[in-house]
Parts: sequence; C-alpha cells; structure tokens
Amino acid sequence: MPETITPKAITLDISDFFENGILRESSFREKVAAIDWEKEYKDAKVIIKGCDRVPVPTWAYLVLAAHLAPHARRIFWGEPCSAVPVYVRPA
Repeated sequence: MPETITPKAITLDISDFFENGILRESSFREKVAAIDWEKEYKDAKVIIKGCDRVPVPTWAYLVLAAHLAPHARRIFWGEPCSAVPVYVRPA
C-alpha cells in the first residue's frame, strides 16, 4: 500500500500579535497588513491558535480568517491535537 503524505498544518499563533501581553487593535492590524498572505499561506492548512491566558476578541480571529481564506486550502481553530475546521476551500 503506497504511503500517503499529508502536509502538516502551519500554526498561526495569535499571541504573536500581542503587544506587552495584550492584543492592541492598532498594532494587530499593522502586523496583519505586513504579512504576505499569498506567499506564506498559499494552499496551506492553517491552524489559528488562540491564547488561554489572555482574552482575545472574536473580531481578531475573524480578521485572520478573512485574510487567510483567499489563500489557504483549509483553516482550523484551536490546538493542533483538537482543531476545529473553520473553512475548507471548495474543490
């Protein structure tokens, strides 16, 4: 039986967008705007990993998912071991 190779998911950790331990909207949006979404996430499986120590507003996840959707093949939310599918590009 041939071995199937499944590409690993890229983890996008929302805590990478924190400034001094909190999510500030202005710096968050600046960092999001600086990412080359097509280059980094083209046809990728991406997990948006949250933070259990700091409350993260829902809009932050939506902004990331909206930027990823045109480029990523699949978007998940949560921890890699129990990720929840958020978006799957139609075939």
